[in-house]
Amino acid sequence: MSDQFLSSDEYDERAHQLYNEGQYDEAIETLREGLGLYPHAVELHVGMGYARLAREEYAWARRSFEEARGFDPDHEDTLAGLGEVLLKFGDRAGALACFDRVLALGFQDDHDLMLQIGRALFREGVLDQARRFFEGALRAHPDSADAAACVGYAAHRLADEGGSLHWLRRALELDPSLGEARIYLANLLYDRGEYEAALFHLERTGPEEHYDALAIWRLVELKKTVYRLPEDDPELVPWNERLNELSGDAAPEDLLLSEIEAMGPDGQIRDPRQLELFGTLLTELQGMKKNFEVHRVSTVSGATYVGTWEEIVRQMKDDAAEWVAGSLEEYMEASAKRWRKQTGIAIPATDPESFLRAGADAGVLRILH
Repeated sequence: MSDQFLSSDEYDERAHQLYNEGQYDEAIETLREGLGLYPHAVELHVGMGYARLAREEYAWARRSFEEARGFDPDHEDTLAGLGEVLLKFGDRAGALACFDRVLALGFQDDHDLMLQIGRALFREGVLDQARRFFEGALRAHPDSADAAACVGYAAHRLADEGGSLHWLRRALELDPSLGEARIYLANLLYDRGEYEAALFHLERTGPEEHYDALAIWRLVELKKTVYRLPEDDPELVPWNERLNELSGDAAPEDLLLSEIEAMGPDGQIRDPRQLELFGTLLTELQGMKKNFEVHRVSTVSGATYVGTWEEIVRQMKDDAAEWVAGSLEEYMEASAKRWRKQTGIAIPATDPESFLRAGADAGVLRILH
């Protein structure tokens, strides 16, 4: 690619194309060559920052963004990228300062930039701020299905179920082909026990649109129940194939057993809240899922919970009537003390993951996934 007549913009365009194709190594090589000729080109430094960020090379990404900022302190893409890196280092205050500077510079009408910032905040669990930027994008672009869907996702994570349902439905009004929003809405409806409405939406998706095994399992079970389809019905074949693709190395019988754990003696699904979906998010935001890995945990009484470690503990707390108004930390401490009396094993209450894993080791819980 050594063409000394290329301009810095041309290097930037080539690298951008490679980046969009997921060829991050090649993009970095292109940017490195361009910077060798144009060391003061802000766009090349910014491109390098995002390529490094995509490869999770956060220290190098930070260096590139800071170099870009040295040439142009108020470059909006630099500020957004640097803020995203600072979030990775746990510097929320610094990140928000960068993002707020973008707003102060007048970029609140930049649809893509507002969504980018909101998604970065969402991935790191800064949900109230993520919703603020998503809502900002929606105010500036009220016909944006992506912005409406993002507000819906954030609202759900913030326990605003009504708001989530409203904005997901609005997103589908704006763009009926938005599969991610439709799947998410279907799962929310399923969790509410509105099975017919859930099936209505799930049937309007294709297997290739699904990235969460639980959503497909629900669709298959609803189809079998409503239409009385046998296990080997041709209509279920593509869905079961997609389920196998998503399950990876897990044997189908193991997946089936884990789902049977969620059923009562009469074959009916237990309280839908115990099967709450937290894993289905935007396809283009697969990065969001990194910090929200879905697990499945069952208790000795047979209740099954699905979600992140924190969400599972929160569901357990909410199902314990006496702890509905209590904090998560208080619930874990009290449960840890009770389990220690029962088993003689010390249970840490420092964080949800350690709490649940230790509970499984002590035999008071089972981690199914």
